[in-house]
Amino acid sequence: MRRPTVLLAALLAAPLTLPAQRPLTMAGRSVVYAPHGVAATSQPLATTAALNVLQKGGNAIDAAVTAAATLAVVEPMMTGVGGDMFALVWIAKEHRLVALNASGRAGSLMSRDELVKRGRTRMPSRGIETVTVPGALAGWQELLSKYGTITLAQAVQPAIHYADEGFVVTPVISNDWAGQADVLARDEGARATFLVNGKTPKAGDWFRNPDLARTLRQIAAEGPDALYGGTLGQRIVARVQELGGFITLDDLKANKPTWVTPISTTFKGYRVWELPPNNQGIAALEMLRILDAYDLKAMGHNSPTYLHHLIEAKKLAYADLARYVGDAEHLTMPAERMLSDAFIAERRSHLDEHRAQSRVEAGPAQTASETIYLTVADSAGNMVSFINSLFDEFGSGIVVPGTGFALHDRGAGFTMDPGLPNTVAPGKRPFHTLIPGFVTKDDQPYMSFGLMGGAMQAQGHAQFLINMFVFGMDVQQAIDAPRFRHLNGLSVALEPAIGDSVRAALAAMGHEIADERRTAFGGAQAIIKLPKGYAAGSDPRKDGHAAGY
Repeated sequence: MRRPTVLLAALLAAPLTLPAQRPLTMAGRSVVYAPHGVAATSQPLATTAALNVLQKGGNAIDAAVTAAATLAVVEPMMTGVGGDMFALVWIAKEHRLVALNASGRAGSLMSRDELVKRGRTRMPSRGIETVTVPGALAGWQELLSKYGTITLAQAVQPAIHYADEGFVVTPVISNDWAGQADVLARDEGARATFLVNGKTPKAGDWFRNPDLARTLRQIAAEGPDALYGGTLGQRIVARVQELGGFITLDDLKANKPTWVTPISTTFKGYRVWELPPNNQGIAALEMLRILDAYDLKAMGHNSPTYLHHLIEAKKLAYADLARYVGDAEHLTMPAERMLSDAFIAERRSHLDEHRAQSRVEAGPAQTASETIYLTVADSAGNMVSFINSLFDEFGSGIVVPGTGFALHDRGAGFTMDPGLPNTVAPGKRPFHTLIPGFVTKDDQPYMSFGLMGGAMQAQGHAQFLINMFVFGMDVQQAIDAPRFRHLNGLSVALEPAIGDSVRAALAAMGHEIADERRTAFGGAQAIIKLPKGYAAGSDPRKDGHAAGY
């Protein structure tokens, strides 16, 4: 019998051009080029809504909020006014990047002691106990009031139209919807809103949400106050408390978005920007810093050695997330220290170049999250990197009857382990997976980008950027390229286009190859600023597209 080291050497040396049992490439698209403005979203109607705003003279901020509101209707399992949002925005007039954290906080009744009293030993993954204050609507208003040219009432008009008159459900969204049928059936409001005769809509079906249309009309008339203390908020609080949740009306009234300072690192001559904690953006930067010391190009794209290095770097970065990242007001390790030369060198020293490590993560892996990412750029040079999410598909699974939208389950992002920055507590922001990204070069805007999908996001950011800046792919090729997703421990999923010889070599290194059919690999959108105009790419893993004018 061959010894493992001999077998590994043979596998690593095997040519990767052998006849494959899987497709060798992902579905490809052309890069979209536009002279004036461009939008890239995960659903065609949202892209069109954004483009219409730009063509009528609105700016990228206006178009991004309009697209987000439209997605709340046509991709309801992923996003909505019941969720949270983050944005990175290049403000051309000010020649600077600004960052908005519009994530809500735990209700004042949510505490570790209360959860322990209820018999919880870990945070619930769904249900009323995971509902925190929804921050997205306040974030939409904050962006528009500070940098937009239209009102929130104008921005939600396309969403009202599609909610009221209906739309045709697209294939990827239909599949995601179907996967949550049991969750929706368990809640009275969810069942009435998102099931039709007890079933989820199929691709090609017509779907209306008149309750959401009424909610959006109320928001258009009354502004965000309708939710944050008004009659809409009162209905939400009454239902949440009836079911045993933790939000009070005062919690809604106290909600405020926060303008924060983005964090960054350099990589291959570019500067990559993310939002600071309470989200996982720092993990993408840490991965890039760890990997920057290796000759990734010489390893070969998606070779066993290459993938092994990225997977192991991901484990190290995510271990730090579990230990150090949470509400910015409760951090014990500042972001700049986690990106320091000394810290990165110490983390890199734990990367075994030949063997997969199983005991790196310091806490339970946070691998869920269902999200939309969109990006818009306008003729003035403004660029928006925007992400909005309910966390899991349909969030908590709770819909307050008559409102038309699901409440998110961001509380599931807390931990019940005591003494950590992310330990559940009243008024604290939970750990977030949402990370819009941005890239500058020589202090000029270069690219807005993002990749939705929970714990896939930071590892997806790293893969996408390496595809571009190490392997020279164009923006669409970098999106199309097959991905890995490390799940937990030794378990890693690979997209089908990564061949059997690579899988065997990784298994010989100790990786356990998971069934990729049970795994989501995220959906990316990106826009590059050209000397004149823009180039954009959109992920074929989603229903949407990029379009410009």
